[in-house]
Amino acid sequence: MDKNQTIGIILIFALIIGYTYINAPSEAELAQLREERIQDSLEQVQNLALEKTRPSTSQTPIALPDSVVVAQNQGLFGGFSNASVGTEQVVTLENDKVKVSLSSKGAKITEVMLKEHYQIISDTSNVEIKKNVRLMNDLKNKIGFELPVAGVAGGKVYSGDLYYQLNTQSNTSAEFVAQSDQGGKFIQKYTLTDDYQIKYESKLENLQGVIIPQDGAIPYVASHFLEKIEVNDPFEKRYSTVYFRESDESNSDYCSCTSSDTEEPESSIAWFAHSNQFFNTSWVASDRSFKKGSFETDMLQDDSDELKKVISTVQVPFDNTQAASFDMDLYIGPNDYETLAAYDNGLEQIIPFGTSVFGTINRYVIRPAFNFLTGLISSKGIAIIIMIFIIKLLLYPLTYKMLYSQAKMQALKPTLAKLTEKFSDDAQKKQVETMKIYREYGVSPLGGCMPMVIQMPIWYALFRFFPASITFRQESFLWADDLSSYDVIATLPFEIPMFGAHISLFTILWAVTTVMYTYYNTKHMDMSANPAMKYVQYFMPLMFLFFFNNYASGLTCYMFFSNLFNILQTVLTKRFVFDNDKIAAELEKQKAKPKKKGGFQARLEEAMKQQQQLKQQQAAKKKRK
Repeated sequence: MDKNQTIGIILIFALIIGYTYINAPSEAELAQLREERIQDSLEQVQNLALEKTRPSTSQTPIALPDSVVVAQNQGLFGGFSNASVGTEQVVTLENDKVKVSLSSKGAKITEVMLKEHYQIISDTSNVEIKKNVRLMNDLKNKIGFELPVAGVAGGKVYSGDLYYQLNTQSNTSAEFVAQSDQGGKFIQKYTLTDDYQIKYESKLENLQGVIIPQDGAIPYVASHFLEKIEVNDPFEKRYSTVYFRESDESNSDYCSCTSSDTEEPESSIAWFAHSNQFFNTSWVASDRSFKKGSFETDMLQDDSDELKKVISTVQVPFDNTQAASFDMDLYIGPNDYETLAAYDNGLEQIIPFGTSVFGTINRYVIRPAFNFLTGLISSKGIAIIIMIFIIKLLLYPLTYKMLYSQAKMQALKPTLAKLTEKFSDDAQKKQVETMKIYREYGVSPLGGCMPMVIQMPIWYALFRFFPASITFRQESFLWADDLSSYDVIATLPFEIPMFGAHISLFTILWAVTTVMYTYYNTKHMDMSANPAMKYVQYFMPLMFLFFFNNYASGLTCYMFFSNLFNILQTVLTKRFVFDNDKIAAELEKQKAKPKKKGGFQARLEEAMKQQQQLKQQQAAKKKRK
């Protein structure tokens, strides 16, 4: 812009500001305006109160007779139009473990209350309240048959929309009957056993309007919103999904736990299960398998009241007889390994202990060991500490060799320090000479790795064990309220990404003891060839603070006390077991022995020599150029 345009724009802004200032209301006018707004608000409140006291002048809608509604519903329900109207009735089945609520609208389960399991929720005053766990109680759930009915829109009638008559009822059993217009019946019966199992029977009697396909398969849909039960619901979401087992397979399969997913197996289905972290609802075909199936997980928004939506659709194999029936068993309860394994159908595989060798270790080594300890000791935290002690005791022979190897390297430290001075300008030459000294004195720099390598499968198995085992759910130890969730020693007024809005003390203690153990254990090591490694080794516990701060405190408790045992073993062994003079004498004796050619160290030393020669040749070529 030129000078004139700039002046013009400045003048325009000046005029706008001046006009706003001159026309701004005075303090008296502002006060009057505020008073008028207050009076208007009061009048609105008064008018609202008067409206509530006035008698309603609107006409009450006239309820249509059932016969009229039935006629109107003919196109939607076909032969079930008579069952499209009715009054909902709720009945309950009950034993020592569960209380099951059933509705005559759909003849379906509307809630299952577990008497021995609780969830912790916060009320409006942020006070924690302990309530019984309730499953299958979301009003948006849609669980039932899609009956193929002739002459209706869409060609099917959802059994959950029908009103049933309560035929028989007791404390543990209820039978519902939906009458068709032609006199046929659709019967659904629930029988509660002594534990978490419900026997379910369905039967189609003389239903001329229901067109059963040639293969006898009628779709059964379970669209289920999983409830948020645990305090750490993001973690709970990671361990919730739909599982299923094909009839010709011994192992189960599942949909992704971390993203929306769909699985459509080709074979028939023995059972499927909608599983939370510690509870599940399972459908098990009792007399014959489901024909095929489709299973889906739908991830919901983080601020949703539900945890996740899972949808299972299976083909139920009715037949074309006048009394076609199908029976299945429902399990609605905890993910307890022994309870599920007792059904002898692989249902215990829904507990996410892991696959391959890690799952095997969890199921057949760690789980029985903890069960044995917790049978003797009531405190799960003390059981964890005793478990650590047993593992450290069994691995002590290897730990001894590791510490002995470290002691020998400590004794060689003065000799290695001379190499640092001699080859300060040639790091590669120094490495060759260092490996030569190791071979000469019979010391292996990898001698301390074996205990760590052996423990790695146990470590990885425990990563899956603590968050999956209901044994530790809501079990407290020291300051941790729930060993299956994170412990909280302090709450932050803000949330740190990937860290959370709390501080886990077990995680902090693990990180501190890891740094201490690393420092004490690597003092003898010469890192002059790669000084950065001296500091990199301390970054690992700091980085994992973000991961473990939200992890199950049973694991971080295990890791912390494991570090304490490691430090105690190391200090006691080096101070009271090893004799440094004897170690030095053994090294000199080893040096005097004739050396065999070959071996890993010799090959490593030869590779270093070749690498050094190559480097020298490259340097010579550059010098000639």
